[in-house]
Amino acid sequence: MKLPASAPTAASAVQGGSFSEAMTTALKSVSQQQLQASQLQRELQLDNPTVSLEETMVAMQKAQVGFQAVLQVRNRLVSAYSDIMNMQV
Repeated sequence: MKLPASAPTAASAVQGGSFSEAMTTALKSVSQQQLQASQLQRELQLDNPTVSLEETMVAMQKAQVGFQAVLQVRNRLVSAYSDIMNMQV
């Protein structure tokens, strides 16, 4: 399975530097996927013959999976922060 050129891989995000850079890259990627899914939905609703239902559904699922992954990372970060703040010093 080949990834699109615009999608950063986990290895390239890690090699890029800090965690904040990797998180920013991931958020931008998810945002781009959501925008693409919205555009495909709009084009499908306007009966654009070059946009298929299958392509639109796959884009929507990719955006949903990416969003859920980012949400889980955020939840883990909040949990870790709470654990650290509740530690006895």
